This record gives sequence, structure tokens and C-alpha cells, in this order.
Amino acid sequence: MDSMRRILARIAVSIALLLVVIYAGDTVSVRYGVPGHRDTLGQVEVETYYAVLKKDGKTEYMFAGTQNETCVKSLFPHLGYSPCWYLQRNKVRRIDI
Repeated sequence: MDSMRRILARIAVSIALLLVVIYAGDTVSVRYGVPGHRDTLGQVEVETYYAVLKKDGKTEYMFAGTQNETCVKSLFPHLGYSPCWYLQRNKVRRIDI
């Protein structure tokens, strides 16, 4: 029983260390353009619309247009930007009012 807990603890610590190493590598890649001084920022066209809840319980949708949004070419969010792979999959943004 005690050996099983020890094994599970080692697995949990190993997974946590692996995630820290991946995030650190991703951060270095974004900040310093590794490998090969690559461009770390990109643009994705995002459609925005407002969902306005009316007093009668119905929702009115107002299209706000499309706009280019800056994104970072990485696995995780950095520098205040979302990853480009995430924005490519979520090109429609709903804003509830």
C-alpha cells in the first residue's frame, strides 16, 4: 500500500516537472525566437458579435464585424496573447451583454 502511494507520488511529480519544462521551453521559444529567430506573433481574423439579453427573456444578436487579432505562435498563452492554434479553432467571439 505504501509502495503504491510512493509510485503515484513519483508519477505526479514527474508529470508536473515535464509540464514545467515544456512551458519553460515554450517561453524561451517565444521570447527569443528560438529556433532561428522566427516570427513569434501572428494575426487571425476573428468575427465578433454581441448577444444582448432583453427584458422579455429573448436574446438579440448584433454582428460587430471582423477584426484581426494578434496571437502568439506557441502552445501556451504568452505576452498577453492567445495561442494562434486556439484562435484558428475559435474564430467566432460572442460577447454577452
